[in-house]
Amino acid sequence: MTAARPARSVPALALPALVVLAAEPLYLLVDTAVIGHLGTVELGGLAVGGGLLAPVAGLLNFLAYGTTARAARRAGAGDRTGAVGEGVQATWLALGLGLLGVLGFQLAAGPLTRLLAGGDGPVAQAAEGWLRVACLGLPLLLVALAGNGWLRGVAELGRPVRFVVAGSLVSLVLNPLLVYPAGLGLEGSAVANVCGQALSAALFLAALRREGVPLRPRLPAVLAQLTIGRDLLLRAAVMQGAFAVAAAVVARSSTAELGAHQIALQLWLFLALVLDAYAVAAQTLVGQALGAGRVADARAAAVRVVWWGLGTGAVVAVLLLLARPVLAPLFTGDPSVLAQAAVVWWFLALMQPLAGVVFALDGVLMGAGDVGYLRTVTIGSALVGFVPLSLLSVPLGWGLAGVWTGLTLFIALRLLAVLARVAGDRWTRATVVR
Repeated sequence: MTAARPARSVPALALPALVVLAAEPLYLLVDTAVIGHLGTVELGGLAVGGGLLAPVAGLLNFLAYGTTARAARRAGAGDRTGAVGEGVQATWLALGLGLLGVLGFQLAAGPLTRLLAGGDGPVAQAAEGWLRVACLGLPLLLVALAGNGWLRGVAELGRPVRFVVAGSLVSLVLNPLLVYPAGLGLEGSAVANVCGQALSAALFLAALRREGVPLRPRLPAVLAQLTIGRDLLLRAAVMQGAFAVAAAVVARSSTAELGAHQIALQLWLFLALVLDAYAVAAQTLVGQALGAGRVADARAAAVRVVWWGLGTGAVVAVLLLLARPVLAPLFTGDPSVLAQAAVVWWFLALMQPLAGVVFALDGVLMGAGDVGYLRTVTIGSALVGFVPLSLLSVPLGWGLAGVWTGLTLFIALRLLAVLARVAGDRWTRATVVR
């Protein structure tokens, strides 16, 4: 029987994870502000190029989450070398997928940007130039994701914060300098981003080298990484597809509803980062506990992260409701958009406690390696709840309220499914693919 270890602090794991999760979105906000002063063509080019690159990076985020689960299991069993070895194999996979992504974007940048921009023109040309440079950072970004994964697995979250913040600061400094004084314009933004990603990736690679583990690729381990990644990728793809359906439905409604949806959705995505930090903490705590054979500790960790997720979600909900008169006008002064925002705001706020629990339990099941169940639950909840209600909103005249009712049902169905799973024992016996 393995001796119990002192309980780790959930906030001590979640807060560094939050910094890492928020770094990229915050940089993108600054990037948008810098490019916005160049002109509408450049801003449109950034939107089109980013709209192509960001989803690819999001879908490949399994390099962080899948690696965390595998590394945490090994670290919990006392095998630090094996845990770091998972990072080595994830890094090779990141480089391979990243280089494939670069090749794909270089070959298809023109057709893709013209398709998204609605034809050839200044915006499509600007987007193509930006994308050809920005995609060079894809392997670097994926290496950083893999590095985050194994360092989370061994419960070292301080180093990822330093590495990611260092890269973000380089990008923040170079961005306005390359865009304006250097005269590179929109492409200067892409160069600045790649430079920052290069520094972060170099720091993660140096951390691997300092561990002194073998750095050669092992095909069986890489394939195992792909197996767990397959389920996480399918899960992410379905979620992105469901949100795309919702956006398409709202786009066929009034302009005011579309504007309110965009405001609420961006707030939802940002707040999801806050709550998703508990999922990262749960992965580390549960993965290490199960790796050491401490099932009772894994259950205790699950309870702790659920309470933290629920409490944080409740606080966020109250703050959103209190701040609506001040917060919503920061995004628009249009009375019709503000009126629609008032409708959707209740959905946005009241979903937060549910989302806090769902994201925490997602992390519990990921840490246990039970990603196949998560995949099935997410796909089922999207196809049964989110997508049908979104599509029915137009013929039934439900409008924006119908779409957000679908999103709420999506969260509620996932909540019931993950609660039922964690209440049982099967998740504690899930195996991380070797």
